[in-house]
Amino acid sequence: MKAFSVIGITKTGKTTTIENIIRGLKKRNYSVGSIKEIHFDSFAIDNPGTNTDLHRQAGSELVTARGYHETDIMFPSKLTIEDILRYYDQDYVIMEGVKDYNIPKIACADKEDELEKVFDRSVFAISGKIGAKLNEFKGTVAIDPISEAERLVDLIEEKVFDILPDFPITCCRGCGFGCRELCCRILEGKSKRGDCIISDSNIKLAIDGREIDMVPFVQDILKGTLEGVIKNLEGYRKGKTIEIKIG
Repeated sequence: MKAFSVIGITKTGKTTTIENIIRGLKKRNYSVGSIKEIHFDSFAIDNPGTNTDLHRQAGSELVTARGYHETDIMFPSKLTIEDILRYYDQDYVIMEGVKDYNIPKIACADKEDELEKVFDRSVFAISGKIGAKLNEFKGTVAIDPISEAERLVDLIEEKVFDILPDFPITCCRGCGFGCRELCCRILEGKSKRGDCIISDSNIKLAIDGREIDMVPFVQDILKGTLEGVIKNLEGYRKGKTIEIKIG
């Protein structure tokens, strides 16, 4: 699964940019999901006094509202992006306004000074309202999301890669860099997605079908513990594939 975020302050063309990207990706037969970050403290779908709110107030830990045309599952807390992505299996997931996750980004703005506030090395394209006004910004291409939508989708196909882990910089560095630095280096053409050793590990852990990323240290502990127990069983052969399923 590949993911990227479209960022920028309000009224800079983020939603218009995303709408045109979604249409372009769907036209190329990709499946697409989206995540919208809402920056309002008072925002809530589950409003006081509604039936779902009464369920929650009575003690329900997870509330689902099923209507004729949609089903809404309401969690009682803010989930991490990693937790949210467990519910997605599309080819591309487009996030609007998400800045705190290790993914490539498209920066939208109306004026250049707005770009200064959101631009960093994880930004691989400039778009939104300013996309029709500039050719580039600090060496990063600017693209009009309306008149050049196909060109923007071309760039997304070229630049966006399978989601990287997002471990703290002190946890892994198996590729020689932190996860976020590797993301920037891939966008700059200095590294490749395959440089992440976690993706190529022969130690895999899946919970309910969803693979869990593990840093090399944890992989070594898991491998050593399992081999220490299993090597005493009849049928064990060193170097052979071991599979364990629980549940």
